[in-house]
Amino acid sequence: MPKRVVVDIETVGKDFDSFDEMSKEYLLKFAETEEEIQEARDSLSFSPLTGKIVAIGMLNPDTNEGTVYFQAPGLKGEHEALSLIEDYDVKHQQFTLFEENNISFQTGHEKELLEKFWDTVRGYEQIITFNGRAFDAPFIILRSAILKIKPTKDLMPNRYSSASHIDLFDQLTFFGAVRRKFNLHMWCTAFGIPSPKAEGVTGLEVKDLFKEGRYIEIARYCLRDLYATKELFNYWDKFVKFSPRT
Repeated sequence: MPKRVVVDIETVGKDFDSFDEMSKEYLLKFAETEEEIQEARDSLSFSPLTGKIVAIGMLNPDTNEGTVYFQAPGLKGEHEALSLIEDYDVKHQQFTLFEENNISFQTGHEKELLEKFWDTVRGYEQIITFNGRAFDAPFIILRSAILKIKPTKDLMPNRYSSASHIDLFDQLTFFGAVRRKFNLHMWCTAFGIPSPKAEGVTGLEVKDLFKEGRYIEIARYCLRDLYATKELFNYWDKFVKFSPRT
């Protein structure tokens, strides 16, 4: 059995006012109404050119051990989290380490998170994602390039081979053959898996949580996505994946 890891990221858009005037004009090119302008601003988190990674989660589905790397600038409002921290580097705003249920929570700036991710992922033969080929993997690769970090592993191998990257979105839609596409919540609900969205947080709320300084909530939401993706993988592996008899 290959050594494998479930990967998930959380992202937020950059401050719209941080872009130059030409970029702003381009981003609002097709927005005419106030609603469309707001939608364009809200969609900044979907691209590595206009967004950034605030959490990267990694979970070994065979041992249930893992790490969530996340940004926590200033820890504003995180009073209950402060009691969990064993060592906090105030100067660099970086947790050294705290753990819950075999999950290590570590944090730093985006570049530090990506460096830790690449250093860790190189030790795995196979990654497991949900929609990772269309979102997580390209986002990680391109944000790393922007920050001048070289990849240590090919996250985007041949799409039709699951040897090193199993994207459950591709697998469950049979690489686009299924016309209607559903999100992680819908797949979990259909297969009787607890949805990571059940506690009231979705990816759309991450921006506001980050702005409010609720970083631990983002990290734990990312972890719930990891657990759900792991269970979805187990279900797919048992009931959907074709394995010829030997």
